[in-house]
Amino acid sequence: MVNYSEDKDKLYHIQCGKGDVGRYVILPGDPKRCEKIAKYFDNPRFVADNREFVTYTGTLDGVEVSVTSTGIGGPSAAIAMEELVACGADTFVRIGTCGGMQLDVNSGDLVIATGSIRQEGTSKEYAPIEYPAVANLDVVNSLVEGAKKLGLPYHTGVVQAKDSFYGQHSPEIKPVSYDLLNKWEAWIRMGCLASEMESAALFIVGQFLRARVGSVFLVMGNQERARKGLDNPIVHDTDGAIRAAVEAVRILIQKDKAGK
Repeated sequence: MVNYSEDKDKLYHIQCGKGDVGRYVILPGDPKRCEKIAKYFDNPRFVADNREFVTYTGTLDGVEVSVTSTGIGGPSAAIAMEELVACGADTFVRIGTCGGMQLDVNSGDLVIATGSIRQEGTSKEYAPIEYPAVANLDVVNSLVEGAKKLGLPYHTGVVQAKDSFYGQHSPEIKPVSYDLLNKWEAWIRMGCLASEMESAALFIVGQFLRARVGSVFLVMGNQERARKGLDNPIVHDTDGAIRAAVEAVRILIQKDKAGK
């Protein structure tokens, strides 16, 4: 890996090196969520803050774990994963927000992604479009187990990853509206649960790097429910998704220790 950092012991973008991060890493998009997530760790310590990448490291059940923000979208998420793997991490749980697409996916629910539609550009620089973006089964199962244990409402299935937030929310005014609107309808007909912006890149990069990757999202709202005049409050509290991610990491640690 090329390293342009002035400090050759630190990776250029995340400014972390070997020994700075744990094997298990939670990946929020928003840097401001890192401190909130780190409070669930034992003995959390601040590690680095560079660009959109903020990192804290602590322990869960005596095992070192970290949280690193990725910013918005596939390019910065892929950079974070590449550099974190170079630092020694191999298991990742993406935590973020999404917009529901199926009518039974309500605001405040969690969505645990089993796979992602590659309607973005980053993953195409890793694998041909025919290669599927799928989550790691161990991580998915741990997220499901964690959500059940915490009594949180959740859905599992395919999500859509995109590059343009406003391409989703005002597609009709875009010059390529014909493509955006027709594909959105296709994803809904196929049962796609929600729309977000990072999972396809993270799943593909993780598969390439032989890392375990999964995603859990808070449903902030559902524009399809709003379109049909159904109840659709906007929810901002990500604590449930964070707790599910932390619990999933604990479960993964226990299973890895047991060799399961």
